[in-house]
Amino acid sequence: MPVYQIDGLTPVVDSSSFVHPTAVLIGDVIIGKRVYIGPNASLRGDFGRIVVQDGANIQDNCVMHGFPQQDTVVEIDGHIGHGAILHGCRIRRNALVGMNAVVMDGADIGENTIVGAAAFVKAAAKFDANKLVVGSPARVVRELSEQELSWKRAGTREYQELVIRCKETLREVEPLREEEADRKRLSFNEDIVPKGLI
Repeated sequence: MPVYQIDGLTPVVDSSSFVHPTAVLIGDVIIGKRVYIGPNASLRGDFGRIVVQDGANIQDNCVMHGFPQQDTVVEIDGHIGHGAILHGCRIRRNALVGMNAVVMDGADIGENTIVGAAAFVKAAAKFDANKLVVGSPARVVRELSEQELSWKRAGTREYQELVIRCKETLREVEPLREEEADRKRLSFNEDIVPKGLI
């Protein structure tokens, strides 16, 4: 994986975590235990500190960055969807930021809160725990149901299991030139797929 030291600061990655070989870590980056960092993610600790706590995931094409003397933090079991941008903000424990959402400087996303896909969270915005936040600019639309919170927790567990799968079975190979007869399918957890999609 591309890991770069800057100004004498070297990224820290716990050995139980998985960082995809195409992800980039620069400088003051601290990655906790059982963390998943997806393909093409960019965690740039060249101004402020980047912290990804235990059990969190930062998916494909995400960017984490911040201003000097400003931490960008994803707390325990945080879940950051594909293409999201986090800049100088704090994502509290078990919160989810949806695909292509942007969370700006000084924003604080409460514990268990879900920020919808493509939402724009303004600088210094603060959202309480257990809310559904959507739109541009982002606003609270309602309290999350226990079923939605359960769905989020199950999805995060899938990424924690993906850490193990990647560490054990992911390897670079040459492609096959034709499909095998009786090609197997990947297994999945029905608890994380919304009803009606399967």
